[in-house]
This record gives sequence, structure tokens and C-alpha cells, in this order.
Amino acid sequence: MVMASSAVPFGEREKRSGRELLDRLRRVENPSLTPLGEGFPIVWERARGAEVWDVDGRRYLDLTAGFGVAAIGHAHPAVAAAVAEQAARLPHAMADVHPARVKIELLERLSHLVPDPLGVTHLGLSGSDAVEAALKTALLGTGRPGVLAFEGAYHGLSYGALPLAGAAGFRAPFAAQLGGHVRRAPWVGPADARFGGIESMIASGEIGAVIIEPIQGRGGVRPAPPGLLAALAELCPRHGVVLIADEIFTGFGRTGQMFAIEAEGVVPDILLLGKALGGGLPISAAIGTKAVMGAWEGRPGPALHTQTFLGHPLAAAAALATLDVLATEGLVRRAAALGRELQSDLRAALAGVPGIAEVRGRGLLAGIALVHPETGAPDGARADRVMRELCAHGVLVLTAGEAGEVIEISPPLMIEVSDLAHGMRAVHDVLAAVPPQ
Repeated sequence: MVMASSAVPFGEREKRSGRELLDRLRRVENPSLTPLGEGFPIVWERARGAEVWDVDGRRYLDLTAGFGVAAIGHAHPAVAAAVAEQAARLPHAMADVHPARVKIELLERLSHLVPDPLGVTHLGLSGSDAVEAALKTALLGTGRPGVLAFEGAYHGLSYGALPLAGAAGFRAPFAAQLGGHVRRAPWVGPADARFGGIESMIASGEIGAVIIEPIQGRGGVRPAPPGLLAALAELCPRHGVVLIADEIFTGFGRTGQMFAIEAEGVVPDILLLGKALGGGLPISAAIGTKAVMGAWEGRPGPALHTQTFLGHPLAAAAALATLDVLATEGLVRRAAALGRELQSDLRAALAGVPGIAEVRGRGLLAGIALVHPETGAPDGARADRVMRELCAHGVLVLTAGEAGEVIEISPPLMIEVSDLAHGMRAVHDVLAAVPPQ
């Protein structure tokens, strides 16, 4: 889908009301949620394709895809039409009692989309929903509460997912209410000192599940070390452990393949999907093998893991439309081709800029890791300044990494080549103009 560009250049304003709205927000929202400062953030008004407009009429190039959600572009007409049609016919159904037809159609589509032998799905509304469904599945199937997660991991912040977080800052304020069932492994490959102790932890008899992101997103766009996923896929079944691959961020073409696990030739016991699946509406999925998901069968009483809006008809309709768009517009192939250019061009353009430790990623997911040139310490302060300065120039990026030291780039897969080139020039120019301190 090629979107027509607005006549308003990136960064120009037509009116002013954003600051007033943020002042109103400050009075009514939990103060921990939105970082309010001078000139940042902006208040979104509308979006289309790879572009966002704020309430002041300023146009932005979105290199975040709205946390990766808008993989097919913001407000895709096919998704908007599907949601409108579904809303007029059936906006809500009774999840685990009287399901909607569109929910069943989505489950069938997902079953055919994922690699064999995956195919049995538990839907949710958020990534952490999917994580919690997977963890409960593993416990029911193995009888072992232990979970092995990784340093730098991020799987959501609800109480079931929070203990898995690799960043201690997320866990520390709530440690008194978190269980001690999670063990944390280093982000190393199988050749590193007996797998960094990972093999012995899996073989201990305490672990029922291993959860891993093929590429850590919020952890700093860190691809799994070579051989790690393959080693886990060999070790987990040997010890009766459920392997969970969290592709909530990387799924649906982000890395240039439908799923990042394809590059590793690995099929987990449970695959977690979300973000891009709903084309802008909240929906997630934990998709397991029939054998693993069979742990839920034959249990008396009401459903053990459900919610009012499970399999919501509007989100299901949006998801079906999104999957159609991914296929008909060839966005996965496009992400692979554009991604190769993005990765190589970024590395070449930033080679001479001081304080850049690494440019990493795959497909249309890239991370620029910033460090202090003298100490080598992560430079989160500079990354934050770069993010804010880019916003002031009409380009949206995010920071990632435990210290916020990584500039994360994850544009919509349909972004025009000229817009992506404009965004990369802006990233280079701002990085060059904002020196380490």
C-alpha cells in the first residue's frame, strides 16, 4: 500500500493545543505512565500509513510503528472497513460460552499460518496475557512451577509476566508480591562455559518452562546468541520442559520472515504473538502444539484462564484483515528487502559517529547501542536526548535497553523507501549533532 504524503512537511505546525492537553493529562493520570517534559511527548490526533499527526497539526514520520503494532501501517483501510462492518453486526460475544463466528475463523487462520506441529490457540488481549496463558499451560503439563528466563528479557508487566523481566528495575518495587519460581540465565550461546549454566538449570528437575525472545526488543534489540535457540530446542524436550518463544514483537514479518524462529529452524512448544496481529486493536495469541495444549483438557468446572473480552469480535475481524494485508501486499518479503538495506546503510552511515558501540538487529528492526567513548558504559542519557531531538525534527523513535541506551527503529513494513531514507538521514544527523557528555 503506497500512502500519499501530506503537503505539510515533517515538523511544521498549524495550531497549538498539545501543551494544554498534557497539562490536563498531568492532573488525571497515574504520574508514572507518561513522561511529561518540555516539548515532549506529543499528543497524537490521527495517523495513516507511516505518518502521525499531533493535535497541533504537526506531521511525524513514525519509525516505531506504535510499539510495533502498526506493521501494516496505521489506520489501514482494510482493517478500518473490517472493524466497522463487524461493529455494525456484532461488536461483542460471550468469549468462552457463546463464541463469535469471526473468532473461530481467526483461530483456523492462525492454525494454518504457524509452523507444524503448532496450531492450538489461546487468545488474549495483550502480550502479557499470552505469556500468562503459556506459563499456566507449562505448569499444568509438567507439574513444575520453575521458569527459566533470560537477562535482558521483557515479557510484559502484569503480575504473571513481571517475574520474568530481566531488568531488576521493573521487579524491585513489587518484589514482596512476586514468587521465587523464576531463574535467570545469561544471554550466551552453547559454546560459552557449558552454556552459562543453562543446561544444568534445565536438567535440575525444577524447571517446567523456558521462555525466550528470538530477538530481545525492549532489552535492546539483542538477537539471541548463535546456537542458543537450537540448543534449547534440543534440551527442553529431553528434560520434559516446555519451550516458549515470545514473538509478540518480532512476529508477522518484522524481521523479514513471518516469524523470527524461522531463521533458526526452531519450532517451540508454544509461540506467543501479539502487537502487529490486531492491526491496531488489542489481541494476542499463545499457540501451542496439540500435545502441550492438551494439558487443559478434561478439567472440571469453568474455564481456568479466560476474560470477558477473550476472542473479541472487533479485534478478531481486525486480525483477519491484517493477515490478509500482510499476504496480499507482500509485506514480509518487503521487510526482508528493505531490512537488508536498513541494516547495511545504518552501519555504514554511523561508522564514524563517536559513542556508537554497535548497530544490530534483523529486517526492519534495528538497534543503535550508545556508549560513553571513554568508559564504554551504556549512554542512556544521550539516547534520551537523541529521541527527543528527533521528535522535535518530526521523526519518532524509541529507546530500549536496561539503561535506555539503545535507539530502537521499527518502522511500519509498508514505509516508503524515500521516507525510510529521510528517517535514516535524520537519525544520522541528530546522532552526529548530539555528542556524548
